[in-house]
Amino acid sequence: MTQREPTGRLPLQIRPLLIETGVTRYAEGSALIKAGFTQVLCTASVEEKVPEWLKGKGKGWITAEYSMLPRATHTRSKRDREKVSGRTQEIQRLIGRALRAMVDLSALGERSILIDCDVLQADGGTRTASISGACVALAIALDKLSKEGKLPGKAWIDTVAAVSVGIKSSEVLADLDYNEDSSCDVDMNFVVTGRDLFVEVQGTAEKTAFSKSDLDRMTDAALGAIRQIRLIQTDALKRSLVISG
Repeated sequence: MTQREPTGRLPLQIRPLLIETGVTRYAEGSALIKAGFTQVLCTASVEEKVPEWLKGKGKGWITAEYSMLPRATHTRSKRDREKVSGRTQEIQRLIGRALRAMVDLSALGERSILIDCDVLQADGGTRTASISGACVALAIALDKLSKEGKLPGKAWIDTVAAVSVGIKSSEVLADLDYNEDSSCDVDMNFVVTGRDLFVEVQGTAEKTAFSKSDLDRMTDAALGAIRQIRLIQTDALKRSLVISG
């Protein structure tokens, strides 16, 4: 197998991944995820209310906001002060959809959990890292609610993780950094639950159209990479006393 420059990673190997929990004092759940040089701070905040359109329906809601700090990249970017960009809106909706897949909204009751994903440093895969880190922050917040006796049932029903996969010179690569993402012939984002169910698949032929065989190869690579990520999520949650054993 070809080793990837400059790290020497194998094609299907994820970047060095670290998830730290309890990194902020006030949020009900928090996690700092570091995937290679990409770093995202994820927090989960509980509000005892739901949007107007959900009032009286006995269900909760989970939504997300995403932002990139001005110097998260090589050059300083402006803050989204007046209008959120289309890219940011797309990523926020993706994160929200992904996290709602891991929760029984009826068991959550009429409360909302607001997820904030702030990119501290970007080197590709910021949206996928946000989902994988926010899963841990959300699970911690749900565990806190459960221990406080505020949930009538088990609201947390699964985990969710995400990864990017690409094809470069006919070879499938998992967990793309920025240089790989910007030079791949095809790139895709996969969001998958702990039971290997797909929440979302986003794929684009950047340079060359791809076949079903290529899609199958990328899917298999994504599932393998997400299983690696899931082990690290589970370890982080065990250390936070959310999962026993």
